[in-house]
Amino acid sequence: LVVGVRWVYEPVYLPTTPPLAFMAAIEFWVRIFRRRHHFRRLFLPLLKEDDEILADIGFERTDIQWALNLPLKVDALKALEACRRERVCSNVK
Repeated sequence: LVVGVRWVYEPVYLPTTPPLAFMAAIEFWVRIFRRRHHFRRLFLPLLKEDDEILADIGFERTDIQWALNLPLKVDALKALEACRRERVCSNVK
């Protein structure tokens, strides 16, 4: 039996959670980067194809190049699809 001994507690460092707005911003940019990377992986090989093949798919080479140069915040796939839809609608009229 030990008498007169006091336990000394050292402060324990517990990390706090990062601010939720910061985590949401990181998640937003990671999601945008992954989507753009996916778009580039899908559409860069199409630039090697002939214009006839691209026309059969419904795309034009200049539209794909335009979409590849859009800012990151703009969804290139949606912009390219809107451009394609507009062209199809104008051909129907």
